[in-house]
Amino acid sequence: MVVVGREGWELGVGLLMAARALFDELHRRLAEQGHPALRPAHGYAFQAMSPSGATASELAGRLHISKQAAGQMAAELERLGYVRRDSDSRDARRRPLVLTARGADALSRSQAIFADLKHEWAARAGASNVEQAAATLDALMELYGQEGRLRPVW
Repeated sequence: MVVVGREGWELGVGLLMAARALFDELHRRLAEQGHPALRPAHGYAFQAMSPSGATASELAGRLHISKQAAGQMAAELERLGYVRRDSDSRDARRRPLVLTARGADALSRSQAIFADLKHEWAARAGASNVEQAAATLDALMELYGQEGRLRPVW
């Protein structure tokens, strides 16, 4: 079989570079809109929280990171005002992290920015190409058993 186009490693590096450019642009715009301290790893934590919140241990499990790393991220997000520790009426020992109004604002702005970015991609590459790229990424995640698995890597 003849491989046409980029080598496999070039495609992998291109995917990483495109993702990095996407998240850099997201965070540049978030900083302009009042959220300069947010990092990509924080977004993973926001996505891993359910509406009722999540403990640091639950975040660790959902993000596939150590409990120590999750605890540090939780403490940082709390210090920055994006989450607060709540109480659980069923278990007094459980102290879930929930988004504050500032956290909800950051999440809402992030969603709006991602929508803008998708429109920009469609204008540059064509809407059908963007949808085909999304379908291809879904197929790759399914191929390697990674559907829905979030893990902060930077």
